[in-house]
Amino acid sequence: MTSSFRNAEADFSRESDIEEFAEARTTGGAAVVLVVEDDPLLRMNAVDMIEDAGFEALEAPDADVAISVLEARTDIRLIFTDIDMPGSMDGLALAHAVANRWPPVRIIATSGHFKVSETDLPTGGKFIPKPYRQHQLVDVLSGLSAST
Repeated sequence: MTSSFRNAEADFSRESDIEEFAEARTTGGAAVVLVVEDDPLLRMNAVDMIEDAGFEALEAPDADVAISVLEARTDIRLIFTDIDMPGSMDGLALAHAVANRWPPVRIIATSGHFKVSETDLPTGGKFIPKPYRQHQLVDVLSGLSAST
């Protein structure tokens, strides 16, 4: 990667973009979390919260890129996904697709528009309403990463 900044308006359809998202900023053996959020500022904020807590963060702007990143990386243990996203599937559909294809991966869903029951999520999935605070996210991530 040649630049040291994130382009919030980047086109994520190219294969090189998927490779870029599959490259994490390593934090030394920490659990790997894939953040799936279509809003670039919210995604960057979530990534910062997760990295500040000592986790390794990957990011994807939608479910399609998230699936590609999951296919490229075998070390992802947690997904933190928005529910209301454009593309071929929303966050709930992504959560179920991940649970079916990668059962060990734990799911945390978030939304500021929908109230989701944990029964709507795959077994073991958690829901955090937006706006969330860092300690809420970190508490859930820590609990789920301890169970993987």
